[in-house]
Amino acid sequence: MNAKVDHLAVVADTLEQGAGWCEQTFGVVAQAGGKHGLMGTHNRLLAVSSERFPATYIEIIAIDADAPPPARPRWFGMDDAALRAAVREQPRLVHAIARTQMIEMLRWGLINCGLDPGVPIAMHRDSPAGRLSWRITVRDDGRTECGGALPTLIQRDDSQHPCDRLPSCGVVLRELVLRGVPAQAADVLRLSGVQLAARPSAPPRDAAVSATFDTPRGAVAIDSWP
Repeated sequence: MNAKVDHLAVVADTLEQGAGWCEQTFGVVAQAGGKHGLMGTHNRLLAVSSERFPATYIEIIAIDADAPPPARPRWFGMDDAALRAAVREQPRLVHAIARTQMIEMLRWGLINCGLDPGVPIAMHRDSPAGRLSWRITVRDDGRTECGGALPTLIQRDDSQHPCDRLPSCGVVLRELVLRGVPAQAADVLRLSGVQLAARPSAPPRDAAVSATFDTPRGAVAIDSWP
C-alpha cells in the first residue's frame, strides 16, 4: 500500500503571524487546531484536499509561548537556530508528513536505506471537536532527513482524520515536489501523487519541498527554504 500525503507543515514564529500569512497568501482563514503538550507547540489548520491528494491539510505550527519547554527537541527541526531566525521574517513551508497504516514496516525500510526516520511516538491533541491521536516518527534530535524532503511518517489510531472536521475553503493542493529523496527510499514509500526529483549537491539548490495550490486568488506556489 502506498503512503499518502497527510499534511504539510508550515512553521511560523507565532500562530498570529501564521494566521496572517495564511490570509495574505491564500485569501482564506485557517481554522483553530490545538496544542501538542509533548512538543510545546500549537497549530492552525487549512484543508487542501484534492482528488490527487485526498484527506490533506496544511498545518501552521508554532512554538507555544505559554507551554513549558519540552524535555526533548521539537519536531520538524523547529529548534534549529537558522529556521527560528527565518520564520521571524515570515512563515516557511518545511516538510511533508505521509500517512500509512504500516509505520513500522516503512520505518525499517527507510532504516535499511541508511536513513534515520526516527522512532514512532504516541501523540494526541485536543481539538474543538474532540481528541485526535496518532503515532508519528520523530528523530531524537528533532531534525528531518534529506534536507526536509523525506516525509515524516504518521499512523492515525482511529477512523477520524482532521480533514473530517475542516470546512472546504477553496484551496486545493495541485502539485507537491520533493527533491532529494533517494531512489531506494522512494521505492519504500511509493508516495501517491508526489513528484520526486533530484536536488543539486551544489548551489544554486532548488528547495527540498515545493507545493502548488489552486486558491481563490489563483495559483499559489510555496517552497521550503533552500
